[in-house]
Amino acid sequence: MDSELEFAIQSAATGKQLFEQVVKLVGLREVCFFGLQYTDTKGFLTWLNLDDKVSSQEVKEENPLQFELRAKYYPEEVSEELIQDITKKLFFLQVKESILSDEIYCPSETAVLLASYSVQAKFGDHSPEAHRPGYLTSERLLPQRVLDQHEFSEEQWEERIQIWHEEHRGMLKEDAMLEYLKISQDLEMYGVNYFDIKNKKGTDLWLGVDALGLYIYGKEERLTPKIGFPWSEISNVSFDDKKFIIKPIDRKAPDFVFCASRQCMNKHIVELCMGNHELYLQRREADTTEVQQMTAQAREEKQQRQMERAVLEMEEGEMEAMEKEKERVEIEKLHQFEEQSNTFERDLKEQFESPRILKEDRERVEEEAERQEALMDEEQLARQDEDQMKTQEQLAAELDEYTAKTALLEEARRIEEEEASEWQNSAEELQDDLEKTREGLQHVMSSPVADAPMAAPMSRTMMEEPLGNYNDDQEENNSIYSAELHVEAIEDHLNEQEHISEAEKNEHIQKQLMALNSELAEAQDDTKKTKNDVLHKEIVKAGRDKYNTLRQIRIGSTKQRIDEFETL
Repeated sequence: MDSELEFAIQSAATGKQLFEQVVKLVGLREVCFFGLQYTDTKGFLTWLNLDDKVSSQEVKEENPLQFELRAKYYPEEVSEELIQDITKKLFFLQVKESILSDEIYCPSETAVLLASYSVQAKFGDHSPEAHRPGYLTSERLLPQRVLDQHEFSEEQWEERIQIWHEEHRGMLKEDAMLEYLKISQDLEMYGVNYFDIKNKKGTDLWLGVDALGLYIYGKEERLTPKIGFPWSEISNVSFDDKKFIIKPIDRKAPDFVFCASRQCMNKHIVELCMGNHELYLQRREADTTEVQQMTAQAREEKQQRQMERAVLEMEEGEMEAMEKEKERVEIEKLHQFEEQSNTFERDLKEQFESPRILKEDRERVEEEAERQEALMDEEQLARQDEDQMKTQEQLAAELDEYTAKTALLEEARRIEEEEASEWQNSAEELQDDLEKTREGLQHVMSSPVADAPMAAPMSRTMMEEPLGNYNDDQEENNSIYSAELHVEAIEDHLNEQEHISEAEKNEHIQKQLMALNSELAEAQDDTKKTKNDVLHKEIVKAGRDKYNTLRQIRIGSTKQRIDEFETL
């Protein structure tokens, strides 16, 4: 347990007086579930009898005397019957220890889930800042059987438990303990006290006593009972020496008789039967005034805790918002400082670089000037060459034109000379003709005169065609090129994160549990499976659980089940 307490008692003090001192100091009011347990002089665990003196019981003579405050009776439904937080915590600690020590068998995946509730009950909400890797190293969270059967390191176990721990965010520590118990009460061995017995045939069997009734188990199997008797079927419990007798309500049924391995065990069996039967009846009656008061007080305390948690969460939210705002402002200041530093650094760099840049610019300008000058010289020479070529071409063209004109003039002069020669010949012929005519006229005049026709002289007109000039005009065409730029729009597709509602949360957890079960199965060493592992697997494979098994073993009359017990 969490702590050790010391009490001083009188030599004549009864077990009840010691028990009252303990529960008063602890603040426990739901005392009906608890008792003081000790190891007797023969080495067996025994419950302290409240009516007898402590000194008169088989307590080891040691100083101080050692007792443990433990749950002696278990509720049928923890969420309805356990009222006080201290009660829930004491049950939580005891059931947790029973599971870790394998007194209560728990399958691997359920053990991991329970471990996460245990972590929530101790640490509260998971925080990445507070719960660094290794925060579960010193915690005892899983049965050694589960650790031995799987090839996982401490880090890998912590990672799996942490996943579940994060799922419980917002859960009160007291509620985490209650959730632990609600899952634990569905385990087959939860709340069962086992006693070694024999039937009339001498067959070794187990008797199980719990809040719902009595059960008979085979010697090699304590997960699944073979026969069950609810408290509603039992009217009386008694024992004679080692012989234990249970009288059923059904008068047609014989007594249920078995023998315990030790005589002192019968007394403990009777105490457990009487206590469980009494609680069984109380649950079916109206709550007492004290229970109603405790329930109301517990409700108020829970509401107060919820309000305090809400206020705390609001304050934490405000603090977180302030921290984020402070961080944002600091980041902005840091960015501004960095920007200023970068600006100063650039300015300083520019100041150092300015002379070099000016020198480079001057050199670049000088080089450009020299290049331009060289280009201008080249262009001037090219233009001169081009002009000279154009002049030569023009002179050649003019020479060709003059030559052509000269040829034309010579041709015209030749033609004129030929025509002049022809006219000269014609003139000479006309002169001859004139001479002849004159001679004829003289002859005529000397002869009788006759009228003669007058001949008109002929004239010729010459036409010269003027030469025309040839001009070659060149036209330069300019082309315009245009380039059109296209900008493509890129869209960011954000994957919407999947949102899980509260109604879907349980289904989500179940899927995770199934995935964890598969993962653990892959890493499990089958050679290290225990008998309970094999039996549990068969139960799951058959689709059964604790409660439908209990309904099945109660089928038939009380007499039929007692007869079945005798034939085992």
